[in-house]
Amino acid sequence: MGWRWGEGLSKTYSRNILHVTLDKVQRDRTQSPLIWLLGFPGSPSAASRPIGVSRFLDVLAARKDPSGLSGEVLINGAPQPPNFKCLSGYVVQDDVVMGTLTVRENLRFSAALRLPSSVSQKEKDARVSNFIKELGLTKVADSKVGTQMIRGISGGERKRTAIGMELIMEPSVLFLDEPTTGLDASTAHSVLLLLKRMASQGRTIILSIHQPRYSIYRLFDTLTLLVSGKQVYHGPAQSALDYFANIGYACEAHNNPADFFLDVINGDSTAFSLAKIQNSEGTSIVHPSRKSIEERLVEEYRKCTQYQETKTVLENIMQGRDYTKKPKSRTITYNSSFFLQLHWVLKRTFRNLMLNPQTSIAQVVFFMLTIVLTFLALVVGAIFFKVKDDQSGIQNRMGALFFITTNQCFSTVSAAELFITERKLFVHEYISGYYRISVYFLSKITSDILTMRTVPALIFCCIVYFMIGLKKTAAAFFIFTFTVMMVSYTATAMTMAISADQTVVALANLFMTITFVFMMIFSGLLVNLPSVMNWLAWLKYFSIPRYGLAALEINEFTGLYFCGNLTSVSQMSNCTVICTGEQFLTYQGIEYSTWALWQNHVALAVMGVIFLIIAYLKLRFIKKFT
Repeated sequence: MGWRWGEGLSKTYSRNILHVTLDKVQRDRTQSPLIWLLGFPGSPSAASRPIGVSRFLDVLAARKDPSGLSGEVLINGAPQPPNFKCLSGYVVQDDVVMGTLTVRENLRFSAALRLPSSVSQKEKDARVSNFIKELGLTKVADSKVGTQMIRGISGGERKRTAIGMELIMEPSVLFLDEPTTGLDASTAHSVLLLLKRMASQGRTIILSIHQPRYSIYRLFDTLTLLVSGKQVYHGPAQSALDYFANIGYACEAHNNPADFFLDVINGDSTAFSLAKIQNSEGTSIVHPSRKSIEERLVEEYRKCTQYQETKTVLENIMQGRDYTKKPKSRTITYNSSFFLQLHWVLKRTFRNLMLNPQTSIAQVVFFMLTIVLTFLALVVGAIFFKVKDDQSGIQNRMGALFFITTNQCFSTVSAAELFITERKLFVHEYISGYYRISVYFLSKITSDILTMRTVPALIFCCIVYFMIGLKKTAAAFFIFTFTVMMVSYTATAMTMAISADQTVVALANLFMTITFVFMMIFSGLLVNLPSVMNWLAWLKYFSIPRYGLAALEINEFTGLYFCGNLTSVSQMSNCTVICTGEQFLTYQGIEYSTWALWQNHVALAVMGVIFLIIAYLKLRFIKKFT
């Protein structure tokens, strides 16, 4: 693949047209360059300011929102296809690799989902093994990548793993954003040597690096310098020093060329001033402003022969072509079916949750949640141990059922982290064509419900039900357990709906807590719901604890008698207390028919579905392109 580039780039609506083309040429070892983009960060917050080199790399890789951008990116003379990001490789600055999996498992995951179905699993595994060997990862192939909780492979090996996940599909173009960030000099050099070898095998590799050492600079074939989104040099990396020397910017003998280029494009006029001092003795030096330096660099480059030749080539390519029709949105294409994606994502999610107890945060949360709920069940069971069928039993039963319901709501706090902690990983894998949003969503809620909600809830119910001494029938126990689990599922769905578009866990927890507090007020215990004013009474229909508590009350109180031996008419006439469970339910404004019982479960199910739909829509429409 060849590389040609015309004008500059800004995120504007009317100026600085961009022309980029990757011309198809004979794929030999001399035509595939290692291209270095160098510039300073732009202003991501101002729509009319030029974008920086990293964000420009996103534009080339089709990973940036095209709205507000003018110009064209041409692939072999044709407009960049909408699914270009799925056809090229992109290694982001922050390694988004599943740390609880091994190097081989990460590469197998990428191969399984990104290679077409025509490639057999045996061929995919063979390709994984070949890349492990080619990337020098043989010794750590079956070692976990590592997380914050356990030490894994080294930074260089982690970076090579991320590169390998992109190379699995053998893209013709590979983009890398700051691939040496966080690496020591030796490791950074080894990574660049790897990329140089990849380029020699017929791939075009485009990357951005700030301040590489000289041994790394020597590896680059092509250098592109950006100033305020405008090009000030594009050509052979080893010819750049001569070019700048010819326009008055001299690099000192022992200065690193990469540092010199950064000084120049950042408006440091020292090199230019030193050259003037040497040629003009006794002449006072006036340092030009940064803006004037930028303008001069752009002007000088546009005068050079190489720029004019590039411009002519691009004009010839675009002549007679219609580039007015541009895709309004990015397209994601997939090489694997929905069910194959679901299989692999579920497999990875469960492995992350359950099979790595020492490395998985979710596993720790699972055990902590189980331990906490077990402890709470024992405490609640001890406090309300063997409730009696008398007047105190009414209050004790209500207190126990209320605590059980609200506890299930607040125990879903761990679900707030479900989509937040893996946000970068999800966004990268989604726009790279690993899987559909629906696949990721289903795998997350399935794994969370089965492990984090169902198992702890079952343990909690088995302990608390028999310690408290609730109704001693199998049907009542199963309805009790089912109700508790429904409350937990619905509360989890609401937590997901609140946190799906959040980026800070603490903020999501705050919103969730406030919501649950309001729901708790309208649960039916803290205030008599029939007595609530009409203009506030509608809030009870949005209370998860209300439906859960009502179902538990109907299940427990129906058929109970609380007046002991007060059976005679004379005794009953003097009795001013509630004697039957039905009387208590009527006083609470709760209908106790069979349909009324299941009506609460239907309401919880409907609320859960609505919350899940909201969570999915939030996940679908969160900003995935910068």
